[in-house]
Amino acid sequence: MRVSVLTASDRCSRGQAEDKSGPLLSELLKGAAETVCYRCVPDEREQIAAALVFMCDELRSDVVFTTGGTGFAPRDVTPEATRDVIEKEVPGIPEAIRYESLKITPKAMLSRATAGIRGRTLIVNLPGSPKAVRESLAVVLPVLDHAIETMSGQTLSCGKD
Repeated sequence: MRVSVLTASDRCSRGQAEDKSGPLLSELLKGAAETVCYRCVPDEREQIAAALVFMCDELRSDVVFTTGGTGFAPRDVTPEATRDVIEKEVPGIPEAIRYESLKITPKAMLSRATAGIRGRTLIVNLPGSPKAVRESLAVVLPVLDHAIETMSGQTLSCGKD
């Protein structure tokens, strides 16, 4: 599995803070995936969308994980940028993440994260905190292989498990 990681953060992109969530994602995926690209961009809708398009179309990543920009802050625009570039929404992924996260904190209901498909790439928005990234990835990881197989047209037995 080839993954790309995109962090959306004004402060991290300016070097005013260290991005801990993006590198953590790559670390957590070792053994299950190869991180082919990591980028950190400001909370700018157009820059996030352009990075997503590059990771999907040029790099042909199987999955792109974003971290950050999914909350209520005025500059949080990652879900909007994701919707700008996807062709199909995958609502079950953020629903499952919120469901499991609600068992840990009621603040999970404030997540605006989304997920969707562009071409043959799955894009999944994750929260910006390392703790939430770890918890969210644990929800998604068990279905990624099947998702990738299905997007490629190689899976014939979706309903047999």
